[in-house]
Amino acid sequence: MRIDKFLKVSRILKRRTVAQEACGEDKVLLNGKPAKPASKIKIGDEVEILYSSGTLKFRVLNIKETVKKEEAASLYEVIG
Repeated sequence: MRIDKFLKVSRILKRRTVAQEACGEDKVLLNGKPAKPASKIKIGDEVEILYSSGTLKFRVLNIKETVKKEEAASLYEVIG
């Protein structure tokens, strides 16, 4: 799955266009390297999102095309 779609499905970012913009501005790191919106994500990958107020680092636990709002948090675990 593309990282921009994963960020939307997991509800880490509200919209896919926001995820694409963040990737384009090098604010999303995939395993320590800047990620393009089309970068493929797999289980076990570590993703870091750089916000102006801080960072969010998480590990991918599961990948699904669609999830209910209540299940979205089960796709990842926050680390550090």
